[in-house]
Amino acid sequence: MVMEAIPAMFDGKGLLFDHPIKLKPNTRVIVRIETIEKKPKKKRSFLNTARSLKLDGPKDWSERLDYYLYHRQVESHG
Repeated sequence: MVMEAIPAMFDGKGLLFDHPIKLKPNTRVIVRIETIEKKPKKKRSFLNTARSLKLDGPKDWSERLDYYLYHRQVESHG
């Protein structure tokens, strides 16, 4: 007897295997169902994502963003 674990998804009507299975037509099998819980994705804040990029830039980057993006000075309104 050969046992093999084959991942599949139930679409509401039948099981859809993740890859082809090698069985001759009319082969009898026993199917045991073990549901797999999806792990919730860990949410990351924008700040954590930005920090993980390890961006390097001038200290006045946030104050002179237009200058660094478009190479032009933006007039101060206040």
